[in-house]
Amino acid sequence: MSTDTGRPLRADARRNREKILSTAVRVFAEQGLDAHLEHIAREAGVGTGTLYRNFATRELLIEAAYRNELNRLCEAAPELLATMPPRAALRAWMGHFIDYATAKLGMADALRAVVDSGVNPYAHSRELMMTALTSLLDAAAAAGTIRADIAATDMFAALTGVALASGRPEQREQAEHLLDLILDGLRYGVTD
Repeated sequence: MSTDTGRPLRADARRNREKILSTAVRVFAEQGLDAHLEHIAREAGVGTGTLYRNFATRELLIEAAYRNELNRLCEAAPELLATMPPRAALRAWMGHFIDYATAKLGMADALRAVVDSGVNPYAHSRELMMTALTSLLDAAAAAGTIRADIAATDMFAALTGVALASGRPEQREQAEHLLDLILDGLRYGVTD
């Protein structure tokens, strides 16, 4: 991660930025547009100056918090594939997708405000997710643990459906069950 000038952030500045972003997701999900930036700074354990130095406006903070969640989701794919068998990596990523969708749903009002200000925080989101999901599906299909005819767009639609039906934090158990059912369905027709 680097500054606007292209210089890498110091480790403490990077940690502060991460704390601000993760706290912003939680606070905007809990309080919506009524969330005060000073409250976010306090909850993150940083001064308001640090928050405003990183994010000069509420809209910039909301957009950065959303994009951080998206990046965490997409960057998880290669990390999971490096540490787990492909089918297990796909299933773990599916859980990460629900985490991402839950954060996005919680921040819906704040994200709408950003869109209304003329900024599109979703630019390239679908492309990034399709790339991550395709890598996971291809690896699992190559390993012979899921069928090879699953398009990333179909899988994305299924995951989005689960998120819309069961994406609230109190519905997580149901979401996990639905993800397991989807994964089981991906094995249909695979011969051992």
